[in-house]
Amino acid sequence: MLIFNHSSFLTFTLTGIPGLESQHLWLSLPFSSMFLAILIGNGAILFLVATEPTLHSPMYLFLALLMVADLISALALVPKLLCLFWFNDKDITAKACFTQMFFIHGASVVRSALLVAMAFDRFMAVCEPLHYNTILSHSLVGRLGLVALAKGVILILPMPLLLQRLTFCHVVIPHTYCDHMAVVKMACGHAIPNRIYGLFVILLVVGLDLLLIGFSYGLILQAVVRFNSRDATCKALNTCSAHLFVILVTYVPALFSSLTHRIGHSIPPHAHVLLANLYLLLPSVLNPIIYGIKMKEIRHRVAKCLCRGPA
Repeated sequence: MLIFNHSSFLTFTLTGIPGLESQHLWLSLPFSSMFLAILIGNGAILFLVATEPTLHSPMYLFLALLMVADLISALALVPKLLCLFWFNDKDITAKACFTQMFFIHGASVVRSALLVAMAFDRFMAVCEPLHYNTILSHSLVGRLGLVALAKGVILILPMPLLLQRLTFCHVVIPHTYCDHMAVVKMACGHAIPNRIYGLFVILLVVGLDLLLIGFSYGLILQAVVRFNSRDATCKALNTCSAHLFVILVTYVPALFSSLTHRIGHSIPPHAHVLLANLYLLLPSVLNPIIYGIKMKEIRHRVAKCLCRGPA
C-alpha cells in the first residue's frame, strides 16, 4: 500500500460527481448559472448598501456582511469545479486543497454566526424599537461582524492543521471540492481526532447557533402574542419573514447533507456530492432574491437604478 505525506508535495485528485463523470459538461450549465447569479445578486446588494446612505442601518449592514460571506464561499468553490467540468483539471495540491477547505467551511461558519446576529437585530426591531438605533450602533455591528469572522477562523483553522499531521493511503477524492470529511476518509487509519473535531464544529455551529436563533424568535413570539393590534402583529411578522426564509434555505440543506455524510450509507455517492454543493451554493443564490422581494427599500433602490436615465 502506498503511503503519502505532505513533505513529498502531495497532490490530490478530485473526481467530480461520482457516477456522473460523463455528464460533467451538462452539469456545468446549472453550476455556472448559479455562480453567475451569485456574483450578480450578491454584488448588486453590496453595491446598493455601499452607495445608498438610507441603507446604512444595522439590518442592511448585516445583510452586506452576509453577502460577502456568500461570495467568498462561491469563489472558493465554483472556479475549481468549473475547471474540473470543462477542462478535466482534476489535480489540486495539498496546500491548495487545505486552503480551499478553510475558505469554504470558514465562510459557512461566518454565515451562520451572522444569521445569529441578524436574529438579534430582528429581536431589537420588534421588541425594543425605541432603543434599536441606540443599542445597535455601527460600532456594535462592526464588532459583531469581527466576532463572526473570528469564530470562522478559530473553529476552521484547526481542520487543515490536523490534516497536515496525517499520512494518506489514497489521493483520489470522490468529490468536487476539498470537503473536510471527504479528505479525512483518504487518511490511513481512522483519523479519529479529525472526525471528532469535525463533529464538534457541526454541533457547536449548527446546534448552538440554531439554539440562539430559536431563543431570539421565542422572545419575538412572546412579544407578538402580547400585541393588541392586528396591524402591529402583521408588521412584526413581516419584519422577520425574510430572515426566517434565509434560515430555512441555509440550515435545512446543511443539516441534511451532514446527516447523509455520516449515517446515510445507502444514499448513492453522487447524491452526497450534489447535496454538499447545493447546501453551499443554494443559500447564496436565494438570499439576494429573498431580501430583494421582502424588503421594499431594496426594491425601491433597484427600481430607481433601473429607471434612472442617462445624465
